[in-house]
Amino acid sequence: MNPLLDHLNAPQLAAVTLPPAHALILAGAGSGKTRVLTTRIAWLISTGQVAPPGVLAVTFTNKAAKEMQTRLAGMLPINVRGMWIGTFHGLCNRLLRAHYRDAGLPQLFQILDSADQQASVKRLLKSLNVDDEKFPPRELCHFINAQKEQGLRAAAVEAYDDWARKRVGLYEAYEAQCQREGVVDFAELLLRSYELLERNEPLRRHYQERFKHVLVDEFQDTNKLQYRWLKLLAGGGANLFCVGDDDQSIYAFRGADVGNMGDFEREFKVQNLIRLEQNYRSHGNILDAANAIIKNNPQRLGKNLWTEAGSGEPIRIYESYSDGDEARWIVEEVKALQRDGHTRAEIALLYRSNAQSRALEHALFNAGLPYRVYGGLRFFERAEIKHALAYLRLIANTDDDTAFARVVNFPARGIGARSLENLQDAAKAANSSLHAAIPQVAGAGGVKLSGFAQLIVKLREAAHLPLPELVDHVVELSGLRAHYQNEKEGQERLANLDELINAAASFVAEEGQPNQDGEITGEFGSDLSSFLAHASLEAGEHQAGEGDDALQLMTVHSAKGLEFNVVFISGLEDGLFPHENSMSETRDGKSGLEEERRLMYVAVTRARQRLYLSFAQTRMLHGQTRYNLPSRFLDEVPEELVKWLTPRAGKGGFTVQDVGSRAYGAAGAPSFGSAPRRSESSSGGFRIGQTVMHPKFGLGVIVNAEGGGTDARVQVNFGNAGMKWLALSVAKLEAA
Repeated sequence: MNPLLDHLNAPQLAAVTLPPAHALILAGAGSGKTRVLTTRIAWLISTGQVAPPGVLAVTFTNKAAKEMQTRLAGMLPINVRGMWIGTFHGLCNRLLRAHYRDAGLPQLFQILDSADQQASVKRLLKSLNVDDEKFPPRELCHFINAQKEQGLRAAAVEAYDDWARKRVGLYEAYEAQCQREGVVDFAELLLRSYELLERNEPLRRHYQERFKHVLVDEFQDTNKLQYRWLKLLAGGGANLFCVGDDDQSIYAFRGADVGNMGDFEREFKVQNLIRLEQNYRSHGNILDAANAIIKNNPQRLGKNLWTEAGSGEPIRIYESYSDGDEARWIVEEVKALQRDGHTRAEIALLYRSNAQSRALEHALFNAGLPYRVYGGLRFFERAEIKHALAYLRLIANTDDDTAFARVVNFPARGIGARSLENLQDAAKAANSSLHAAIPQVAGAGGVKLSGFAQLIVKLREAAHLPLPELVDHVVELSGLRAHYQNEKEGQERLANLDELINAAASFVAEEGQPNQDGEITGEFGSDLSSFLAHASLEAGEHQAGEGDDALQLMTVHSAKGLEFNVVFISGLEDGLFPHENSMSETRDGKSGLEEERRLMYVAVTRARQRLYLSFAQTRMLHGQTRYNLPSRFLDEVPEELVKWLTPRAGKGGFTVQDVGSRAYGAAGAPSFGSAPRRSESSSGGFRIGQTVMHPKFGLGVIVNAEGGGTDARVQVNFGNAGMKWLALSVAKLEAA
């Protein structure tokens, strides 16, 4: 046998040695897809079926392309650097450089990265005297890129109202500006490359005849235009060899279309569909759980992961009372894992939303455990958080020039660079702070600066509010909330700002409660200055450096492609994971819940040896306690695979009889800072946080209670059925 084929299992061998034809390889997580792709290329070349220039291999990251080249160089005595192996953007750039005249570009055209593109759009808006608050540059870039990824030029975009027509007009003006300046953005690389091949038949025929074999990695992540580009190149008889996993398609928000896999199978009449199902990463119980979860998605192409590594340990599930308790439990479990010999670098803490990292970071900081946030910034380093903190710093001290400079024109207030220069000159002349020098500045810029000074006065007037309410007030009155609500991708930033309110509430709860005079008696005090000091400390030099043994924190999206010995998936509650937006969301007729389930599948399959799933009865949201149902994904994991580290959901907590002595607000929810602690005794009856079943409304969780005896009633969150107040004497509730 050819030595290239050593160490391949039977399905891998079948995929690598397929005769020339279209093929779809369903490669499950950890099934060796990179080995199959590179070995397929090496096999085709070594057996003389194709020369190196006749291969086109497309990946989604530069890292994957380099890995493929490195592996090929070790397999074959050829120069792989000249081969067409790269990302869609990289290959399109290469094509356009070679045919710049035909593409209508200057020879030395420049590529705009995301920041450059946004800056270009800002210049355009300014030159056209367009209000960038009505048309935020970031959102306009997103709109332009989305149209290009659909293959649409401005002239082809339909507009149904004046606002839409204005956006289309700006798209057209942006195209003209880029053409005039000789620059292209990332989306333009692919669109112009596609248009070049589509309209230039001799050039298209040249490349169709050259590339006899086109191989595609991560095919489930292709968008509509990328698929059309591939079809164009394969139109002359090339063999398309597509490797992907429909169960790991998690980038619909970026335009990825998992339907391309089914379309490819149908349109190219694919006869060779091979499933790579043997997993070389995870133990059996983890794979069985992943299989059980993902089978609930309809319209899958279908596969079932398995391993020869044995069943391994059961999946551990932990129910905590609150998100803070969940974070502290994770810290204690990590310490125990370290004592058992696990390195921190092989332990990953995964979460659905970036905002969830705040509670975890706080617990890790307090425990002195080094960590690294992978693929993102630590909580207190995120731009929106630093903006909000800057406003809070100005409330505490108006002479804080660093904070002043950060937010004086954010959100945009029309305060230009010239106005700020004049202000700096005035401050220097008066030996004062920037804020104090505002009255010295005249002219239009002075009026707008005075408006900012008045805003700070209004914010300072609210300094008497409880800290969480003050933070909420600042986020609202400063315009930060409205600014991010107008951004196409601002929801995550809004979630982080809400988490800042939670951080303030947690700080108050941990550092002490006000006495009757309103004074704080905690060790550091819970006033604004102390909270700002706390934020600065947690934003300090506590993230591990490169090469340090540190815990890995990341969203599930960031974790795709990675693997760890131990994985914690936290926040498994309906509304959080799966995300509340997914419950009713559809894209092109596809359910958002299905993508959330694929995301859960990706999260589970990151674990090699041990997997923890955790959720909380209560979680802080927008500074208030919320009660959520456990994630439906937990119910999809077979019971025989699971070890509960706490009693089953709903078996602990507070009894209805306990609530009479608790402080409740006017709306019936726990008043601020008075969220009840888990009762040490179990006195029977129903409990706040308990999961219950109702014959009409189904599964729910008790979030509130009042009265006693025959007058007792409970408020239950039934998810899709909404919130219901039920009299216990007639409700027919049962413990779930």
